[in-house]
Amino acid sequence: MSKGLFIVLEGIDGCGKTTQLQALSEWLPTSGLMPPGAQLLVTREPGGTNLGCALRKLLLQPRAPERPEPITELILYAADRAQHVATIIRPALNAGYWVICDRFTGSTAAYQGYGRGLNLGAIQDLEVIATGDLQPDLTIWLDVSLAESRRRRGGQLADRIEREGAEFLARVADGFLELAMQRDWVCVNADQPVGDVTKACRGIITNFIEATK
Repeated sequence: MSKGLFIVLEGIDGCGKTTQLQALSEWLPTSGLMPPGAQLLVTREPGGTNLGCALRKLLLQPRAPERPEPITELILYAADRAQHVATIIRPALNAGYWVICDRFTGSTAAYQGYGRGLNLGAIQDLEVIATGDLQPDLTIWLDVSLAESRRRRGGQLADRIEREGAEFLARVADGFLELAMQRDWVCVNADQPVGDVTKACRGIITNFIEATK
């Protein structure tokens, strides 16, 4: 079986990644786009492995007994990714699976680079180490306004990162915009109704597959 396909959804919290991940996971197996025998793996970062679940609690719980320093946070995300790529994503791709992931390296650059102000060159070097230079075949950026993001998350318990405040999240949002241009991500206006966003994501994947035939 040929190598699988790696698709990533990126965006700030409240952009609708979880909703679209669920919609795509239901649609793709019956879409006719996947080759015969291919399976679909849906995963996330952080937390795509057992080790990653433990790291996710350390990274995101809002009332952690000890707050990680920015560089510690960066290294923990890299550790989660290294384990995820080595034990889940790369073996699945090599087996011909299609993989859809909620967040990947772009989120680290946006949150720890643009948001925290850590060195982007160092983050990129760490990204290569953690992934073995694995890159997504297609990244879809769900671009949502900060106002809409806040509205959608209004009734939810904010995690530690979400509690960093409006200025931090604005820097992260600006970072996603920069990264989308640098890395040729495909943008979807996620301020639209959910059904319209789903339709746009399906169209992007369909067009990508048709273009690579």
